[in-house]
Amino acid sequence: MDRALAGIRVLDVTQVMAGPFCAMLLCDMGADVIKVEPPGGDSTRGMAGAIGTDSPSFNAVNRGKRGIVVNLKHRRGPDIVARLARQSDILIENYRPGVMAAFGLGYEQLSRDHPELIYASISGYGQTGPSAGRGGFDLVAQGISGLMSVTGEPGRAPVKIGVPITDLGAGLFALSGILAALYHRTRSGAGQHVDTSLVEAGVALSVWESAEYFSGRGVPQPLGSAHRMSAPYQAIQCADGHITLGAANDRLFRWLCDALGHPEWSDDPRFGTDGLRLENRDVLVAAIESVTITEPRRYWLERLERHDVPCGPINRYDEVFADPQVRARGMVVETDHPTLGRVKTLGSPIKLSETPPVTGRPAPLLGEHTDAVLIEAGFDPAEISELRAADVVR
Repeated sequence: MDRALAGIRVLDVTQVMAGPFCAMLLCDMGADVIKVEPPGGDSTRGMAGAIGTDSPSFNAVNRGKRGIVVNLKHRRGPDIVARLARQSDILIENYRPGVMAAFGLGYEQLSRDHPELIYASISGYGQTGPSAGRGGFDLVAQGISGLMSVTGEPGRAPVKIGVPITDLGAGLFALSGILAALYHRTRSGAGQHVDTSLVEAGVALSVWESAEYFSGRGVPQPLGSAHRMSAPYQAIQCADGHITLGAANDRLFRWLCDALGHPEWSDDPRFGTDGLRLENRDVLVAAIESVTITEPRRYWLERLERHDVPCGPINRYDEVFADPQVRARGMVVETDHPTLGRVKTLGSPIKLSETPPVTGRPAPLLGEHTDAVLIEAGFDPAEISELRAADVVR
């Protein structure tokens, strides 16, 4: 069965997370992704659990790709990448702005010979603006974008979101831009430059926070697990721990009151509307927890579900990956890796009825496909041997 992006070639000149994640999602959907690595390899190859130049972290965001090693600091290295780019539909890079252009591999340079090329740049701050030249790190971007200022408990030290949300968000925004540019190219024949950043991803994901601020209700503050626009919608304490509770409208609140054995709460003037419940959240949550603290989590989850009140456990990751629903949706995939052995990886959250993504493939070994890719690009074996001898490729 053809996959959605079968026949599309992607040149992945990225490292670590945002760029590799974006390119991997294209690979899952059928694109032929060629990952270009420096002689030492992507830095994630050496992360925890590594065996030689392979690691679970590298495998997690590079599955299914073909890998080549090109030394861009050698005078002949950029020419190889430019030649590969001319035969590609999409190029993704996540260097600081100006670095690719210094190699002769910037968008303006490559698009002169290949105007159909879709060129995606993922950086810390974007290709323009006073901070464009600075390096990008998820932790820093979470701070600059405001995310850390609204994460954690009130009055406590700032906390970053548990997952690298600006890295992953930038990868997803780049993906959506690439797919839009690809569709535009089918109508116009022209490629274009896709430009996004970690900081912009963090700002763009601040949907409720920006709405609160722009509407004149003050600077958003951290609320722990509570929702900014609705109550009760947060973690609730039970006798043996916490559950999540999402009674986010008047109807659900009435059902919650019935489940807790306090139907009179729905007529309390302090709790009559979502806005009033938000204003009186502390009082409301204290009342709820005075009831839920009397029984364990399982009791309340079963009772709330019988009353159709949205709720759930707060799972550790061992519980997440044992969850029958998570497994039924194919979110745990086992892969045979030549170095790491049998490894578990994440499946794709995208379900396509006619062209489903394929995820159960390992990431490439360092330089595994160098010869094959160069031969496809028109290099002859003698030339490849010469490049290898000169330490241009490996």
